[in-house]
Amino acid sequence: MADQRAVVVLVDTYETADHGVPQTARHLAPAFLAAGAECVRVQSAPEPPGVYRTSTPTWEHYRDNVVHDGDLGRTVAALEPYRPVAVVPGGEYGVAFADVLGEALGVPHNGTASRAARRDKHAMVEAVRAAGLRAARQIRTGDRDELAAWHRATGGRVVVKPVRSAGGDGVSFCDTPEQSAAALDAITARQNVFSEANDVVVAQEYLVGAEFIVNTVSRDGAHHVCDLWRSRRFSVNGITDLSGACYLVPRRGPRHDEVVDYAFAVLDAVGIRHGAAHAELKLGPDGPCLIEVGARVSGGDLPHYARLATGDSQLDWVVDAALRPDRFHARRGEDYEVRRHFSWAALISPVEGTLRRYTAIDRVRALESFHELWELTRPGDRLRRTVDDTTYPVIVTFMHEVDEIVQRDLGTLRYLDGVGFYELA
Repeated sequence: MADQRAVVVLVDTYETADHGVPQTARHLAPAFLAAGAECVRVQSAPEPPGVYRTSTPTWEHYRDNVVHDGDLGRTVAALEPYRPVAVVPGGEYGVAFADVLGEALGVPHNGTASRAARRDKHAMVEAVRAAGLRAARQIRTGDRDELAAWHRATGGRVVVKPVRSAGGDGVSFCDTPEQSAAALDAITARQNVFSEANDVVVAQEYLVGAEFIVNTVSRDGAHHVCDLWRSRRFSVNGITDLSGACYLVPRRGPRHDEVVDYAFAVLDAVGIRHGAAHAELKLGPDGPCLIEVGARVSGGDLPHYARLATGDSQLDWVVDAALRPDRFHARRGEDYEVRRHFSWAALISPVEGTLRRYTAIDRVRALESFHELWELTRPGDRLRRTVDDTTYPVIVTFMHEVDEIVQRDLGTLRYLDGVGFYELA
Protein backbone atom coordinates (compact mmCIF):
# COMPACT_ATOMS: atom_id res chain seq x y z
CA MET A 1 0.00 0.00 0.00
CA ALA A 2 1.15 3.51 -0.78
CA ASP A 3 0.33 4.81 2.72
CA GLN A 4 -0.54 3.56 6.18
CA ARG A 5 -4.10 4.80 6.42
CA ALA A 6 -6.50 2.20 7.81
CA VAL A 7 -8.86 0.65 5.28
CA VAL A 8 -12.43 -0.35 6.12
CA VAL A 9 -14.56 -2.62 3.92
CA LEU A 10 -18.18 -1.47 3.58
CA VAL A 11 -20.60 -4.13 2.30
CA ASP A 12 -23.60 -3.16 0.18
CA THR A 13 -23.66 0.55 0.91
CA TYR A 14 -26.72 1.48 -1.12
CA GLU A 15 -27.45 5.17 -0.61
CA THR A 16 -31.06 5.38 -1.78
CA ALA A 17 -33.97 2.99 -2.12
CA ASP A 18 -36.93 3.08 -4.50
CA HIS A 19 -38.43 6.54 -5.03
CA GLY A 20 -35.19 8.14 -3.82
CA VAL A 21 -35.69 7.34 -0.12
CA PRO A 22 -32.34 8.20 1.55
CA GLN A 23 -30.55 5.35 3.34
CA THR A 24 -28.32 5.58 6.40
CA ALA A 25 -25.56 3.83 4.41
CA ARG A 26 -24.77 7.08 2.63
CA HIS A 27 -23.25 8.42 5.87
CA LEU A 28 -20.92 5.49 6.58
CA ALA A 29 -18.07 6.21 4.17
CA PRO A 30 -17.95 9.95 5.04
CA ALA A 31 -17.77 9.06 8.75
CA PHE A 32 -14.74 6.81 8.19
CA LEU A 33 -13.12 9.27 5.80
CA ALA A 34 -13.48 12.05 8.40
CA ALA A 35 -11.55 9.83 10.84
CA GLY A 36 -8.67 9.48 8.38
CA ALA A 37 -9.48 6.00 7.05
CA GLU A 38 -10.07 4.83 3.51
CA CYS A 39 -13.01 2.76 2.32
CA VAL A 40 -13.35 -0.13 -0.09
CA ARG A 41 -16.86 -1.02 -1.15
CA VAL A 42 -17.95 -4.64 -1.65
CA GLN A 43 -21.13 -5.54 -3.49
CA SER A 44 -22.28 -8.96 -2.30
CA ALA A 45 -23.89 -9.95 -5.61
CA PRO A 46 -23.44 -8.85 -9.23
CA GLU A 47 -26.99 -7.48 -9.37
CA PRO A 48 -28.42 -5.39 -6.53
CA PRO A 49 -31.91 -6.26 -5.23
CA GLY A 50 -34.79 -4.45 -6.86
CA VAL A 51 -35.25 -1.97 -4.04
CA TYR A 52 -31.71 -0.66 -4.66
CA ARG A 53 -31.51 -1.08 -8.42
CA THR A 54 -31.31 2.66 -9.10
CA SER A 55 -28.97 3.43 -6.19
CA THR A 56 -25.62 4.89 -7.26
CA PRO A 57 -22.80 5.06 -4.68
CA THR A 58 -20.74 8.20 -4.30
CA TRP A 59 -17.72 6.65 -5.97
CA GLU A 60 -15.22 9.27 -4.81
CA HIS A 61 -15.71 7.96 -1.27
CA TYR A 62 -14.20 4.60 -2.19
CA ARG A 63 -10.70 3.49 -3.06
CA ASP A 64 -12.09 0.44 -4.89
CA ASN A 65 -15.34 -1.40 -5.57
CA VAL A 66 -15.20 -5.19 -5.47
CA VAL A 67 -18.17 -7.14 -6.84
CA HIS A 68 -18.52 -10.60 -5.30
CA ASP A 69 -19.31 -13.13 -8.02
CA GLY A 70 -19.86 -16.10 -5.72
CA ASP A 71 -16.19 -17.04 -5.38
CA LEU A 72 -15.22 -16.11 -1.82
CA GLY A 73 -11.54 -16.84 -2.40
CA ARG A 74 -11.40 -14.42 -5.31
CA THR A 75 -13.13 -11.68 -3.32
CA VAL A 76 -10.82 -12.16 -0.33
CA ALA A 77 -7.78 -12.09 -2.64
CA ALA A 78 -8.96 -8.79 -4.11
CA LEU A 79 -9.26 -7.27 -0.61
CA GLU A 80 -6.17 -8.64 1.12
CA PRO A 81 -3.71 -6.11 -0.44
CA TYR A 82 -5.63 -3.34 1.35
CA ARG A 83 -5.12 -5.06 4.75
CA PRO A 84 -8.59 -4.01 5.99
CA VAL A 85 -9.10 -3.55 9.72
CA ALA A 86 -12.90 -3.94 9.72
CA VAL A 87 -15.86 -5.12 7.67
CA VAL A 88 -19.07 -3.11 8.15
CA PRO A 89 -22.47 -3.90 6.55
CA GLY A 90 -24.21 -0.96 4.93
CA GLY A 91 -27.64 -2.25 5.92
CA GLU A 92 -29.73 -5.35 6.47
CA TYR A 93 -29.03 -6.71 3.00
CA GLY A 94 -25.28 -6.75 3.66
CA VAL A 95 -25.33 -8.36 7.13
CA ALA A 96 -24.98 -12.01 6.08
CA PHE A 97 -22.10 -11.48 3.68
CA ALA A 98 -20.32 -9.12 6.08
CA ASP A 99 -20.23 -12.00 8.60
CA VAL A 100 -18.73 -14.31 5.98
CA LEU A 101 -16.22 -11.74 4.78
CA GLY A 102 -15.11 -10.61 8.24
CA GLU A 103 -14.45 -14.19 9.25
CA ALA A 104 -12.52 -14.93 6.04
CA LEU A 105 -10.38 -11.79 6.39
CA GLY A 106 -9.64 -12.40 10.07
CA VAL A 107 -10.82 -9.00 11.29
CA PRO A 108 -13.13 -8.57 14.32
CA HIS A 109 -16.40 -10.21 13.31
CA ASN A 110 -19.58 -11.82 14.60
CA GLY A 111 -18.81 -15.03 12.74
CA THR A 112 -20.91 -17.41 10.72
CA ALA A 113 -21.76 -20.01 13.37
CA SER A 114 -24.75 -18.05 14.70
CA ARG A 115 -25.49 -15.85 11.68
CA ALA A 116 -28.98 -17.35 11.16
CA ALA A 117 -30.02 -15.72 14.44
CA ARG A 118 -29.06 -12.33 13.02
CA ARG A 119 -31.06 -12.55 9.78
CA ASP A 120 -33.81 -15.14 10.26
CA LYS A 121 -36.60 -13.57 12.33
CA HIS A 122 -37.71 -16.93 13.70
CA ALA A 123 -34.19 -18.07 14.60
CA MET A 124 -33.39 -14.81 16.39
CA VAL A 125 -36.40 -15.10 18.70
CA GLU A 126 -35.57 -18.74 19.44
CA ALA A 127 -32.00 -17.73 20.31
CA VAL A 128 -33.39 -15.13 22.71
CA ARG A 129 -35.70 -17.70 24.28
CA ALA A 130 -32.83 -20.19 24.63
CA ALA A 131 -30.88 -17.51 26.53
CA GLY A 132 -33.64 -17.40 29.14
CA LEU A 133 -35.06 -14.04 28.03
CA ARG A 134 -38.68 -13.21 27.46
CA ALA A 135 -39.63 -14.07 23.86
CA ALA A 136 -42.79 -14.11 21.78
CA ARG A 137 -44.67 -17.32 21.01
CA GLN A 138 -44.17 -18.06 17.33
CA ILE A 139 -44.27 -20.52 14.45
CA ARG A 140 -42.35 -20.78 11.18
CA THR A 141 -44.38 -22.33 8.38
CA GLY A 142 -45.33 -22.31 4.73
CA ASP A 143 -48.56 -24.24 5.31
CA ARG A 144 -51.71 -22.14 5.61
CA ASP A 145 -53.62 -24.85 7.49
CA GLU A 146 -50.80 -25.26 10.01
CA LEU A 147 -50.68 -21.50 10.51
CA ALA A 148 -54.45 -21.24 10.94
CA ALA A 149 -54.41 -24.06 13.50
CA TRP A 150 -51.57 -22.39 15.42
CA HIS A 151 -53.42 -19.06 15.44
CA ARG A 152 -56.57 -20.78 16.66
CA ALA A 153 -54.66 -22.41 19.52
CA THR A 154 -52.73 -19.23 20.37
CA GLY A 155 -55.77 -16.96 20.28
CA GLY A 156 -55.92 -13.19 19.99
CA ARG A 157 -54.04 -11.10 17.44
CA VAL A 158 -50.88 -12.37 15.73
CA VAL A 159 -48.29 -10.81 13.44
CA VAL A 160 -47.37 -12.59 10.19
CA LYS A 161 -44.27 -11.48 8.27
CA PRO A 162 -41.50 -12.69 5.96
CA VAL A 163 -38.71 -14.59 7.66
CA ARG A 164 -36.05 -12.42 5.98
CA SER A 165 -36.83 -8.85 4.98
CA ALA A 166 -36.71 -5.32 6.34
CA GLY A 167 -38.62 -2.09 6.77
CA GLY A 168 -42.08 -3.42 7.54
CA ASP A 169 -42.23 -5.32 4.26
CA GLY A 170 -45.17 -7.73 4.31
CA VAL A 171 -45.89 -7.32 8.03
CA SER A 172 -49.58 -8.18 8.63
CA PHE A 173 -51.61 -7.89 11.84
CA CYS A 174 -54.19 -10.66 11.90
CA ASP A 175 -57.15 -11.06 14.25
CA THR A 176 -58.47 -14.36 12.86
CA PRO A 177 -56.93 -17.61 11.59
CA GLU A 178 -58.43 -16.83 8.18
CA GLN A 179 -56.60 -13.51 8.06
CA SER A 180 -53.33 -15.23 8.99
CA ALA A 181 -53.75 -17.78 6.21
CA ALA A 182 -54.49 -15.00 3.73
CA ALA A 183 -51.38 -13.11 4.89
CA LEU A 184 -49.27 -16.23 4.30
CA ASP A 185 -50.70 -16.56 0.80
CA ALA A 186 -49.93 -12.91 0.02
CA ILE A 187 -46.38 -13.05 1.37
CA THR A 188 -45.37 -16.33 -0.27
CA ALA A 189 -46.83 -15.24 -3.61
CA ARG A 190 -44.12 -12.61 -4.05
CA GLN A 191 -40.49 -11.83 -3.29
CA ASN A 192 -39.37 -9.85 -0.27
CA VAL A 193 -37.96 -6.34 -0.47
CA PHE A 194 -34.52 -7.80 -1.25
CA SER A 195 -35.79 -9.78 -4.26
CA GLU A 196 -35.60 -13.09 -2.34
CA ALA A 197 -38.30 -15.78 -2.46
CA ASN A 198 -40.68 -15.96 0.50
CA ASP A 199 -41.07 -19.73 0.90
CA VAL A 200 -42.21 -19.55 4.53
CA VAL A 201 -43.41 -16.97 7.03
CA VAL A 202 -42.99 -16.41 10.73
CA ALA A 203 -46.10 -15.76 12.83
CA GLN A 204 -45.75 -14.34 16.33
CA GLU A 205 -48.07 -13.35 19.12
CA TYR A 206 -48.95 -9.66 19.08
CA LEU A 207 -46.97 -7.83 21.74
CA VAL A 208 -48.64 -5.06 23.72
CA GLY A 209 -46.71 -2.12 25.11
CA ALA A 210 -44.64 0.93 24.33
CA GLU A 211 -42.34 0.36 21.37
CA PHE A 212 -38.67 1.28 21.75
CA ILE A 213 -35.83 1.43 19.25
CA VAL A 214 -32.42 0.76 20.80
CA ASN A 215 -29.38 1.59 18.65
CA THR A 216 -26.08 0.19 19.87
CA VAL A 217 -22.44 -0.42 18.95
CA SER A 218 -20.28 -3.23 20.33
CA ARG A 219 -16.61 -4.13 20.43
CA ASP A 220 -15.24 -7.40 21.85
CA GLY A 221 -18.64 -8.20 23.34
CA ALA A 222 -18.89 -4.89 25.24
CA HIS A 223 -22.01 -2.92 24.30
CA HIS A 224 -22.87 0.78 24.24
CA VAL A 225 -26.29 2.35 23.72
CA CYS A 226 -26.02 5.24 21.27
CA ASP A 227 -29.62 6.44 21.20
CA LEU A 228 -33.14 5.43 22.26
CA TRP A 229 -36.33 6.21 20.36
CA ARG A 230 -40.03 5.78 21.08
CA SER A 231 -42.30 4.85 18.19
CA ARG A 232 -45.81 6.05 17.47
CA ARG A 233 -48.15 3.70 15.65
CA PHE A 234 -51.62 4.17 14.18
CA SER A 235 -54.58 1.99 13.22
CA VAL A 236 -55.42 3.28 9.74
CA ASN A 237 -56.07 1.98 6.23
CA GLY A 238 -56.87 -1.48 7.58
CA ILE A 239 -53.45 -1.75 9.26
CA THR A 240 -53.58 -2.23 13.03
CA ASP A 241 -50.10 -1.04 13.94
CA LEU A 242 -48.83 1.22 11.16
CA SER A 243 -45.58 2.97 12.07
CA GLY A 244 -46.02 6.70 11.57
CA ALA A 245 -43.49 8.52 13.76
CA CYS A 246 -40.70 8.16 16.30
CA TYR A 247 -38.95 10.56 18.61
CA LEU A 248 -35.66 10.61 20.49
CA VAL A 249 -35.86 10.07 24.26
CA PRO A 250 -33.18 10.61 26.94
CA ARG A 251 -30.89 7.75 27.90
CA ARG A 252 -32.24 7.85 31.44
CA GLY A 253 -35.98 7.70 31.94
CA PRO A 254 -38.73 5.52 33.42
CA ARG A 255 -37.76 1.88 32.79
CA HIS A 256 -35.09 2.88 30.25
CA ASP A 257 -32.43 0.88 32.09
CA GLU A 258 -34.71 -2.15 31.90
CA VAL A 259 -35.03 -1.67 28.14
CA VAL A 260 -31.26 -1.25 27.64
CA ASP A 261 -30.30 -4.22 29.83
CA TYR A 262 -32.70 -6.46 27.91
CA ALA A 263 -31.39 -5.19 24.57
CA PHE A 264 -27.79 -5.93 25.60
CA ALA A 265 -28.82 -9.46 26.61
CA VAL A 266 -30.43 -9.89 23.19
CA LEU A 267 -27.16 -8.90 21.51
CA ASP A 268 -25.37 -11.59 23.50
CA ALA A 269 -28.02 -14.15 22.62
CA VAL A 270 -27.75 -13.65 18.86
CA GLY A 271 -23.97 -13.34 18.84
CA ILE A 272 -23.46 -9.63 18.17
CA ARG A 273 -20.02 -8.92 19.63
CA HIS A 274 -18.78 -6.36 17.13
CA GLY A 275 -20.33 -3.45 15.28
CA ALA A 276 -23.69 -1.74 15.17
CA ALA A 277 -27.09 -3.17 16.06
CA HIS A 278 -30.66 -1.93 15.80
CA ALA A 279 -33.17 -3.54 18.16
CA GLU A 280 -36.92 -3.03 18.22
CA LEU A 281 -38.84 -4.19 21.27
CA LYS A 282 -42.06 -3.71 23.18
CA LEU A 283 -42.13 -2.75 26.85
CA GLY A 284 -45.27 -4.09 28.51
CA PRO A 285 -46.40 -4.90 32.05
CA ASP A 286 -44.35 -8.12 31.98
CA GLY A 287 -41.16 -6.38 30.84
CA PRO A 288 -39.38 -5.95 27.51
CA CYS A 289 -39.87 -8.40 24.66
CA LEU A 290 -38.03 -8.47 21.33
CA ILE A 291 -39.70 -7.69 18.04
CA GLU A 292 -36.50 -8.09 16.01
CA VAL A 293 -32.85 -7.07 15.92
CA GLY A 294 -30.49 -6.26 13.05
CA ALA A 295 -26.69 -6.43 13.14
CA ARG A 296 -26.19 -3.09 11.36
CA VAL A 297 -26.70 0.63 11.71
CA SER A 298 -30.27 1.80 12.19
CA GLY A 299 -32.33 2.58 9.14
CA GLY A 300 -34.65 5.53 8.69
CA ASP A 301 -31.63 7.86 8.88
CA LEU A 302 -31.89 7.75 12.70
CA PRO A 303 -28.09 7.90 13.29
CA HIS A 304 -27.91 11.10 11.24
CA TYR A 305 -30.80 12.56 13.21
CA ALA A 306 -29.28 11.49 16.54
CA ARG A 307 -26.08 13.31 15.59
CA LEU A 308 -28.09 16.49 14.90
CA ALA A 309 -29.84 16.16 18.25
CA THR A 310 -26.98 15.06 20.50
CA GLY A 311 -23.75 15.83 18.62
CA ASP A 312 -22.91 12.11 18.54
CA SER A 313 -24.39 9.04 16.89
CA GLN A 314 -24.17 5.37 16.06
CA LEU A 315 -22.03 6.39 13.08
CA ASP A 316 -19.38 7.92 15.35
CA TRP A 317 -19.38 4.91 17.67
CA VAL A 318 -19.02 2.50 14.73
CA VAL A 319 -15.93 4.43 13.63
CA ASP A 320 -14.44 4.29 17.13
CA ALA A 321 -15.17 0.57 17.51
CA ALA A 322 -13.47 -0.19 14.18
CA LEU A 323 -10.54 2.24 14.24
CA ARG A 324 -10.05 3.31 17.87
CA PRO A 325 -11.11 0.46 20.17
CA ASP A 326 -9.27 1.96 23.15
CA ARG A 327 -11.31 5.15 22.79
CA PHE A 328 -14.50 3.09 22.40
CA HIS A 329 -13.89 1.18 25.64
CA ALA A 330 -12.90 4.34 27.51
CA ARG A 331 -16.11 6.15 26.53
CA ARG A 332 -18.50 3.18 26.61
CA GLY A 333 -21.41 3.72 28.96
CA GLU A 334 -21.43 7.51 28.69
CA ASP A 335 -24.96 8.92 28.51
CA TYR A 336 -25.79 11.00 25.47
CA GLU A 337 -27.22 14.47 26.07
CA VAL A 338 -30.32 15.58 24.17
CA ARG A 339 -29.42 19.11 23.12
CA ARG A 340 -32.25 19.44 20.63
CA HIS A 341 -35.36 17.30 20.65
CA PHE A 342 -35.96 15.45 17.41
CA SER A 343 -38.79 13.57 15.77
CA TRP A 344 -39.33 11.85 12.46
CA ALA A 345 -42.86 11.50 11.07
CA ALA A 346 -44.53 10.19 7.93
CA LEU A 347 -47.71 11.36 6.30
CA ILE A 348 -50.24 8.57 5.88
CA SER A 349 -52.30 8.72 2.72
CA PRO A 350 -55.86 7.33 2.95
CA VAL A 351 -56.44 7.74 -0.81
CA GLU A 352 -55.04 6.53 -4.13
CA GLY A 353 -54.77 8.15 -7.53
CA THR A 354 -52.66 10.58 -9.49
CA LEU A 355 -51.47 13.30 -7.11
CA ARG A 356 -52.14 16.87 -8.22
CA ARG A 357 -50.83 18.61 -5.10
CA TYR A 358 -50.54 18.55 -1.32
CA THR A 359 -53.01 21.15 -0.15
CA ALA A 360 -51.34 22.08 3.17
CA ILE A 361 -47.65 21.39 2.56
CA ASP A 362 -46.80 25.05 3.17
CA ARG A 363 -48.50 24.89 6.57
CA VAL A 364 -46.30 21.92 7.45
CA ARG A 365 -43.16 23.84 6.47
CA ALA A 366 -44.31 26.78 8.61
CA LEU A 367 -44.48 24.76 11.84
CA GLU A 368 -42.09 26.14 14.46
CA SER A 369 -39.93 23.03 14.86
CA PHE A 370 -39.97 22.06 11.17
CA HIS A 371 -36.55 20.83 10.05
CA GLU A 372 -36.76 18.96 6.74
CA LEU A 373 -39.25 17.45 4.32
CA TRP A 374 -38.91 14.68 1.74
CA GLU A 375 -41.59 14.34 -0.93
CA LEU A 376 -41.37 10.68 -1.87
CA THR A 377 -44.48 11.00 -4.02
CA ARG A 378 -44.44 14.18 -6.08
CA PRO A 379 -47.26 15.93 -7.94
CA GLY A 380 -47.93 13.97 -11.10
CA ASP A 381 -46.88 10.66 -9.50
CA ARG A 382 -49.18 7.80 -8.62
CA LEU A 383 -50.20 8.16 -4.95
CA ARG A 384 -50.81 4.92 -3.04
CA ARG A 385 -52.66 4.34 0.20
CA THR A 386 -50.10 4.05 2.97
CA VAL A 387 -49.95 0.49 4.30
CA ASP A 388 -46.25 0.18 5.19
CA ASP A 389 -43.06 2.22 5.09
CA THR A 390 -42.66 1.72 1.35
CA THR A 391 -45.82 3.74 0.70
CA TYR A 392 -45.17 6.89 2.73
CA PRO A 393 -45.88 9.89 0.48
CA VAL A 394 -43.98 12.45 2.59
CA ILE A 395 -41.49 12.26 5.46
CA VAL A 396 -41.09 15.24 7.79
CA THR A 397 -38.57 15.86 10.56
CA PHE A 398 -38.88 18.24 13.50
CA MET A 399 -36.15 19.63 15.76
CA HIS A 400 -36.27 22.15 18.60
CA GLU A 401 -34.64 22.91 21.95
CA VAL A 402 -38.06 22.53 23.63
CA ASP A 403 -39.63 19.08 23.54
CA GLU A 404 -43.18 20.36 23.95
CA ILE A 405 -42.92 22.32 20.69
CA VAL A 406 -41.82 19.20 18.82
CA GLN A 407 -44.69 17.20 20.34
CA ARG A 408 -47.17 19.96 19.52
CA ASP A 409 -46.02 20.10 15.90
CA LEU A 410 -46.24 16.32 15.62
CA GLY A 411 -49.86 16.56 16.70
CA THR A 412 -50.51 19.39 14.27
CA LEU A 413 -49.03 17.35 11.42
CA ARG A 414 -51.41 14.50 12.19
CA TYR A 415 -54.30 16.99 12.33
CA LEU A 416 -53.41 18.36 8.87
CA ASP A 417 -52.97 14.90 7.36
CA GLY A 418 -56.02 13.12 5.96
CA VAL A 419 -58.26 13.02 2.90
CA GLY A 420 -58.20 16.79 2.47
CA PHE A 421 -54.40 16.94 2.37
CA TYR A 422 -54.25 15.14 -0.99
CA GLU A 423 -55.73 16.72 -4.11
CA LEU A 424 -55.99 14.13 -6.87
CA ALA A 425 -56.16 14.71 -10.59
